[in-house]
Order: sequence, then C-alpha cells, then structure tokens
Amino acid sequence: LLQIHLETAEECYAFFEDLCTIKEMKDLSSRLEVAFLLDRGMNYQQIADSTGVSTATISRVKKCLEYGSGGYRNAINREKGENK
Repeated sequence: LLQIHLETAEECYAFFEDLCTIKEMKDLSSRLEVAFLLDRGMNYQQIADSTGVSTATISRVKKCLEYGSGGYRNAINREKGENK
C-alpha cells in the first residue's frame, strides 16, 4: 500500500484537489459535516433540512460513527480538543 506524508494544510488541499473531482470533494465535506451534526445530537430530519444530504447518507455516516474504524470520531475529538 502506498503511503504519503503531507506536512501542511496547503499540501493536503493540493493533493485532494488533484485526487478528487469537485463533486467528490463536496460529498466528503458533507459527510464530515453530517458526522459533526450527529455528534451534536441533531436528528436525521434536522440534518437533512440544514445540509441537503439524504437520510441514506446520514444513516451511513451514523453507522460509521458507531461501528467504523474511528476516522470520523478522531476528527470530531480533535476538533473538540480531545485526544481520544
């Protein structure tokens, strides 16, 4: 498996701009927003209304939060200033 080491936010932006289409970038951003909103206790309808994301996508993100490998949880915890 190829491993890369991006050191700055600018390198990350450039990498993902080259790697992903605009739609893919928007989808990734929306999913991360959904994860944060779920963590704040918002329900599916509130999230769908405020983001325009489908309830199927919200459900998928919720499953990842509960049973996934921890990627969303790490991002949420770091945003909160936690290390867990």
